Amino acid sequence: MDKPGGPATSATQTARVEGLTLGLILGCYALWAMALFLLAGLSVPLAVVLLGVVIAFHSSLSHEAIHGHPFASARLNALLMAPALALVVPYARFRDTHLAHHRDEHLTDPYDDPESNYLAPARWSALSRPVRALLRVNNTLAGRLLLGPVIGTLFWLRGDVAAIRAGDRQVIAGWLAHLPALASVLGLVGASTMPLGAYALAVYLGLSLLGIRTFLEHRAHEKARARTVIIEDRGPLAWLFLNNNLHVVHHMHPAVPWYHLPALYHANRADYLRRNAAYRYSSYAQVFRLHLLRPKDPVPHPL
Repeated sequence: MDKPGGPATSATQTARVEGLTLGLILGCYALWAMALFLLAGLSVPLAVVLLGVVIAFHSSLSHEAIHGHPFASARLNALLMAPALALVVPYARFRDTHLAHHRDEHLTDPYDDPESNYLAPARWSALSRPVRALLRVNNTLAGRLLLGPVIGTLFWLRGDVAAIRAGDRQVIAGWLAHLPALASVLGLVGASTMPLGAYALAVYLGLSLLGIRTFLEHRAHEKARARTVIIEDRGPLAWLFLNNNLHVVHHMHPAVPWYHLPALYHANRADYLRRNAAYRYSSYAQVFRLHLLRPKDPVPHPL
């Protein structure tokens, strides 16, 4: 299997274009423009809702691009997904941290997994009681929806600011590439009838929707293969997340495009569930029912 984002090994791979994914990307930008320049003039609240969904969907499409879709060329994929619809997430930083996250032996490790939702016990012990209480609330699904965008963004920025101060060239380059992408999006928002504050609310909504997906994608477990979830959902959220709810399938086959994941899972369902020690939910409705107000995990890593 080709390494995601790696160089093409043949003329056929170089010329490969996945039409379905490309069509979704172009449609995503078209919906974004329609909400911004047409719907916002009719109803700002409706535009906020549509833009929130589009921003979340753009993140799912960016995830596909990171793994080599719709083009075999990582550079073309980066150019296609460069517009910073969510404002605070540079594509290059998302790419670098996400590919580091795919080292499955490090999954959930608060030191080595950049997408871990756990804290190291020593760091947890050093926090004040109010901050601990806030993070405990954030470990419920309701808290993740309401507080997660702020907490996640602050943790994200804190880490990158520290890396920039330490002279990390890769992080600096990622943010420098983000600036023109950010300026272009803000320029278009400014040219539309959408108030900037309303667009910021749409970004918050988009990040909140993404929090549903990331809430329990991984768990602490002694075996790395048992750390990744399966949510057997086929509803709107599965579409919004481009089947990334079948997360263990994606981690085992990261170069497989989103539209092949369901068939791959259902053809080998027992094997995947055996591999991840039955870390499974039947639907996102079950996730809401079990964890809306009840934490799934402790904040400090239990292992």
